[in-house]
Amino acid sequence: MDTKQKLDRLSEMQAQADVMRLHFDELRKSIMTPEIQQALADIAAEESTALDALNGGIAELTAEVKADVTNFGATVKGDYLMAVYNKARVTWDNKGLDGFAVAHPEIAAFRKVGEPTVTLRKV
Repeated sequence: MDTKQKLDRLSEMQAQADVMRLHFDELRKSIMTPEIQQALADIAAEESTALDALNGGIAELTAEVKADVTNFGATVKGDYLMAVYNKARVTWDNKGLDGFAVAHPEIAAFRKVGEPTVTLRKV
């Protein structure tokens, strides 16, 4: 099986998993009375409201912690979480350096090429 065929098969398997999840959701739904379905909808609405408020607070406090650690310039460790400080990354203009390397080939000794990576995306 070539890579395109593997990708197509992977897509088919993902679609089968989606269909299976829908099937089991429908089975669950079919055994619930309208009253239970309404109660679950009410619970879901309450949950969403509560989680939205909590997630807003989490986002705000996360931003404060990140700003504190950035200003402090060092990792801070709590009892359960750690805010890891990473100093700023240095980047170079590869296109410009490649042009410079034509005139100054000695700079090529300092060039390192990492391993390629692959991510899967839906088409």
